[in-house]
Amino acid sequence: MRPAIAALAALALCLPPATAAAQERDFVDLELVLAVDVSRSMDLHEQEVQRAGYVAAFRHPQVLEAITGGSHGRIAVLYLEWAGAALQEVIVPWSLVEGRASAEAFAARLEAAPLRDATRTSISGGLAFAARRFEESGVFGLRRVIDVSGDGPNNMGAPVDVVRDELVEQGITINGLPLLLGRPGGFLDIELLDLYYEDCVIGGPGAFLVPVTDISEFGTAIRRKLILEIAGAPAAVVPAAVRPAQAERPPVDCLIGERLWRSWMDN
Repeated sequence: MRPAIAALAALALCLPPATAAAQERDFVDLELVLAVDVSRSMDLHEQEVQRAGYVAAFRHPQVLEAITGGSHGRIAVLYLEWAGAALQEVIVPWSLVEGRASAEAFAARLEAAPLRDATRTSISGGLAFAARRFEESGVFGLRRVIDVSGDGPNNMGAPVDVVRDELVEQGITINGLPLLLGRPGGFLDIELLDLYYEDCVIGGPGAFLVPVTDISEFGTAIRRKLILEIAGAPAAVVPAAVRPAQAERPPVDCLIGERLWRSWMDN
């Protein structure tokens, strides 16, 4: 065999394993978007505690154990903040987390980012923006999850249940972190926000929510929720904090936030 041909043949034999290795590096156990509410109903102290909860979670040994214990031992995560229909911002872009050093880098970058707030509450806008970010992840996740927090119902943009259903059809799971911090009190607050999230916001395979009823619970709730999402084992969690007497309750009005806003504007 001529030397040049032999060299090409040898190179060809080497390509499949190298390609397979490259593809293997592109796979992660989870593509996770953390979509965090920064509407003005969240006061500065609540925002500080919420941010600190996410930072602490990525430094916690149990979260690291969940990340490294998966089939590929790594996840891709992006952190964004949302408020009104056109008010979304990526705070920490897609980051590969596969051990203590990369988790600490993600936590440090998030910790250093300034806090911000904005007006109105468009959960649907936040979800749609979050879903588009999966196109930019650069990896192949075994699962795609949006983890959305919020302290009130959707009051702007597309109906939240319509957007939720569209994303579920795309294979995206939406989990919720409803914040029930001593409300209702304002004109846009509603009772039983956890039930609203259950009926109107979360969806997809294994979808669940973890309600937060006191600001002191932020850190524990965020860490618990992340561990369950990363491990892919949310079936162990009751989907929402439904009281036994409400087992036969009517469905929540998914347009209640929009109706409250229109009522306030009219009056």
